[in-house]
Amino acid sequence: MSLKRKQGPLYQQIQKILKDRILHGVYPLGSIIPSEPQLEKEFGVSKMTVRGAVQELSQEGYVQKKSGVGTIVMRNTSYQKLSKGKRFTELLVEAGHKLEKKLLDSKLVTNDPGTEEYSRYGPYCQRIERLYILNGQPYIHLTHFLTAAALPGGGTAEIGADIQSLYDSLEEKNIVLENFKDRFFVEQAPPEVCLLLALPPGTHVLVRLRNSYDGEGRLIEHSIGCYNTELHHYLVNYDT
Repeated sequence: MSLKRKQGPLYQQIQKILKDRILHGVYPLGSIIPSEPQLEKEFGVSKMTVRGAVQELSQEGYVQKKSGVGTIVMRNTSYQKLSKGKRFTELLVEAGHKLEKKLLDSKLVTNDPGTEEYSRYGPYCQRIERLYILNGQPYIHLTHFLTAAALPGGGTAEIGADIQSLYDSLEEKNIVLENFKDRFFVEQAPPEVCLLLALPPGTHVLVRLRNSYDGEGRLIEHSIGCYNTELHHYLVNYDT
């Protein structure tokens, strides 16, 4: 896997990738992550870089090194402010599922004045399309629209397309999401979505529309998610 120096220190990029794999069940709770030589070969970096990444994970409580055994996954849930926005995927991982993310497309879009897109997102927005794969089968098709307020230069540039976590990336830019509004309904999936989810044409799916706002009430992200609930139902966990 290639890393990009412009996206920050290499050890931090590796740490984020490894943490994302833990949170999505690629490395299950109690499992041993790949050895340092394996990670060095995968990422094409030095031993010190890999050790720095693993040390960061250890300090956050995700892994623990045990002599003669290896580095063991000790925790697979996040403690971040945005955990409520990610709770669904965490519940799947806690239940023993493996969830992978595949980037399908990412591009900066110019919105024309007077259009609905301009009034909602601003003059620019970034469109990110992803496919979530549950235990080897396509499960969720997600399209995110990041508003100009979330992008570098007020929307004149886009964030990295190969980000591991959208919400983590926003948080690193000091954009804290304080409010989520979700709307659910069932409708026929578009033909291209049926194809990506390996569903027969015209299949009805669960659709989730999400608006995410910062502390000032500004819309930061709008997303459209299509879920193949025949593969797995949608989970909601309410804290008491």
